[in-house]
Amino acid sequence: MPAFRLHRIKDNPRETFRWAAHSSGATLAKPRDYEPGEEFEAASSYALWEALRGTPAALQLGDILEGADGSLRIYKYVGFEEAQWVLPQIMPIPEPAAAAAAAF
Repeated sequence: MPAFRLHRIKDNPRETFRWAAHSSGATLAKPRDYEPGEEFEAASSYALWEALRGTPAALQLGDILEGADGSLRIYKYVGFEEAQWVLPQIMPIPEPAAAAAAAF
């Protein structure tokens, strides 16, 4: 049976997510807006949603399920859709000698 890791969206980003217009295609999610949660086993993301429904651990809008293969599915009003993490670009640190030469 497949395993899923639950990523809970934080409260402030959840409000923004709730009121955002629905878009097609993969949803871009920022890891800083999520808290990693528990792992669950279920036949599918919908089976997990059904198992948690009505419990304190029920899925809420904007929560993400990460499959064992690393695939992400975000819970929306219309069901589950594909998601991707958006990672910030890391700017290279200039070497001190190069920075000093550029200053002259």
